[in-house]
Amino acid sequence: MAKALEGFNFEQRHGKARVRVARVWRSKDGRHHFMVEWNVNISLLSNCVAAYVSDDNSDIVATDTMKNTVYVKAKECSEQLSPEKFAILLGEHFTSFYPQVYTAIVKIVEKPWERISVNSQPHDHGFKLGSEKHTAEAIVQKSSVLQLTSGIEGLSLLKTTQSGFEGFIRDKYTALPETRERMLATEVTASWRYSYESVSSIPQEPLYFNDHYLNVKKVLVDTFFGPPVGGVYSVSVQSTLLQMEKAVLGRFTDISSVQLKMPNIHFLPVNISSKDNGNIVKFNDDVYLPTDEPHGSIEASLSRFRSKM
Repeated sequence: MAKALEGFNFEQRHGKARVRVARVWRSKDGRHHFMVEWNVNISLLSNCVAAYVSDDNSDIVATDTMKNTVYVKAKECSEQLSPEKFAILLGEHFTSFYPQVYTAIVKIVEKPWERISVNSQPHDHGFKLGSEKHTAEAIVQKSSVLQLTSGIEGLSLLKTTQSGFEGFIRDKYTALPETRERMLATEVTASWRYSYESVSSIPQEPLYFNDHYLNVKKVLVDTFFGPPVGGVYSVSVQSTLLQMEKAVLGRFTDISSVQLKMPNIHFLPVNISSKDNGNIVKFNDDVYLPTDEPHGSIEASLSRFRSKM
């Protein structure tokens, strides 16, 4: 909320970033362990302009207090819950406990610890680090109005065929040949906005959004690759991106919008020859030079009508 200040519009917020917390839960018999590691970022919008203009800190929630609150609230969560639920819980606390705080923005990135299996049996308390990360952001207002977004970071996908790129603009700067046979690789960053508009309207199941995260990821992956036999042809990264977004909105009625960023990570065909040997290495859709710089940058969002994303 902007304030008029000496003839200017003034906006401010403050918070605590990169608060790392791990939480372990145990089954009733104490045998099975469940754990998460979260990186929590908090930003508070509050009425503390006096700290800027009058050297008066009496309305400031100390960022050290925010950090400690994360640990206390994690301790109070006696049952497993999703990062979305924890972000909402923190947002509700800051906007209800402090009169001067009118909006809390809480973003959580979950580190991908996965339970290991030994001899095909899930281990009671053993975990390994996976790849892509689960993200969540809750914007909670004092009135309990809610904006909730989930996402994925670092979802690496690659297929060795069923991809091409043809018919693009050609001019004097164009060196890229057209092809119907290329490798397609990307690292997906996805975010999706839920249609819930208040804290009271969200589903009560503690792990509801964890299940949604896994299901959205499956839809994205399945759409990218197509059927296990034969796959599906990709005309371009742009075309595949839109099909993935359509699949998410078509599958999940409580998601109002989805945004994907899909860099085109290049695997360049290798041809090597010399004047003495014309075919030291001749490319036949088999030898590539992997490179991630520079790469193509493709992103787009798809929303239902009336979505605010």
